[in-house]
Amino acid sequence: MTLKRPTQSAAQVSPQTIWMLAVRDQRDKAAFAALFDYFAPRLKGFVMRSGARSAMAEDIVQDVMLTVWRKAAQFDPARAQVSAWIYQIARNRQIDVIRKESRPMPELLEVEPDAECDASVIVEVEQEAAVLKQALAQLKPGQRDIVERAYLGEFSHQEISAQTGLPLGTIKSRIRLGLERLRHELKELR
Repeated sequence: MTLKRPTQSAAQVSPQTIWMLAVRDQRDKAAFAALFDYFAPRLKGFVMRSGARSAMAEDIVQDVMLTVWRKAAQFDPARAQVSAWIYQIARNRQIDVIRKESRPMPELLEVEPDAECDASVIVEVEQEAAVLKQALAQLKPGQRDIVERAYLGEFSHQEISAQTGLPLGTIKSRIRLGLERLRHELKELR
């Protein structure tokens, strides 16, 4: 026996769901504006209650609503209400921002003005860079791109997901597999 979810009648569908479906199905800008007007102040309050400053909250709301526009095709009213879907995006974005802010900043290296770089150090650094470049070249293109974005571009996993359109789990898997492969390649090259 298969259980089916009860379908909502047209009278039970919220205006926000109607707007979201118009955005999803027709890329309706007026419907998106209505969604934005409805959710932006609520999202800002939600984020600020979690301890964010006003400016940060506004940035997060802008990112969230941009994500709603970009990922509208992923909205499924049978799986979640539009408010739950949008608030989940907001919660995830806020976590990403907090993680990015709490990353320790590397200490500035102070170079003595009269100290000259030793030629052997320069050669060693160039050799290590060449080995790393060679190891990166051994990665699959998808893994290499994601690893370079994460470590050379310093993008968060969520930002990479938004840039590439790939699911967050795929991004994390490619980074993990790419780093494992890099470790192996670097061990082989040394």
